[in-house]
Amino acid sequence: MTTSDLGAEASWPVEEATEEPRGPVGKAFRLSAADSLSLGNALSGFLAVCVLAWSAISDLQASGKFAPDPRFFGTAVVLLLIGATCDLFDGLVARKFRASAMGAELDNLADVISFGFAPAFMVMIWAGFSGKLPLWLVLCAAGSVLLAGVVRLARFACVKTKSGDFMGLPIPMGAMTVVSIVLLFQPNYVTIAAIFGVAWLMVSRIEYPKPKGNLAAVVLAWMLINVACLTIWAAGLAGGDQLIKVGATMQIAIVSAIPLRVLMFKQQQRRERRSENAG
Repeated sequence: MTTSDLGAEASWPVEEATEEPRGPVGKAFRLSAADSLSLGNALSGFLAVCVLAWSAISDLQASGKFAPDPRFFGTAVVLLLIGATCDLFDGLVARKFRASAMGAELDNLADVISFGFAPAFMVMIWAGFSGKLPLWLVLCAAGSVLLAGVVRLARFACVKTKSGDFMGLPIPMGAMTVVSIVLLFQPNYVTIAAIFGVAWLMVSRIEYPKPKGNLAAVVLAWMLINVACLTIWAAGLAGGDQLIKVGATMQIAIVSAIPLRVLMFKQQQRRERRSENAG
């Protein structure tokens, strides 16, 4: 072995050991105001799951049977709406003030809990104990909501549309649509198919408008109205049933109308191209 070989062999582990770490190591652990909102979103989703789990456990311990209590569902949905409000504001706060190095990752992880796992768990509570559907089908529907949400968030981090809009149904809107189906209908094959449809919309290529400016204010007002309606419904006050039905129906209608509008727009563009080619 030559002297140069010994030098190369000795220098190799030194370079490995003295390699400088990359990235903002110290600043990565400093939470910003936007991160606090993301953590509030995650906590809201966790509490929503706890409320639903507690309702099932306490009912099964008391009577051996479980029937979903609207009050628990209402509380869980209010928590999810609070999480959605935090999710709406964390991006605005991050742009207005300071964003931390791990802000985007925290936001995605919080969204998985509140708008992926929590609504999937709600589907299980809603249909899993009903005895009206095979358990494997309910598991597939709940799993599709969770997996579609995870894929949707991963794609959002990697793929940007030319228009700047969302590709696929945003996960908070998808979660609220699943919740609307659960609150509005009884579990059956048609409603389970609707759950699968929402999961497909989340991973589809249909573009949904991004809430900016006045549209963001409308979305926030819509969330606050939903919280008020759900609170009235969960408290058993007069008119609560009508309010929750109207709100859930409007949520489903809005989510369904956008793909139809996109399809109509594409058909119109094809007709215009055909007429131009014919001319």
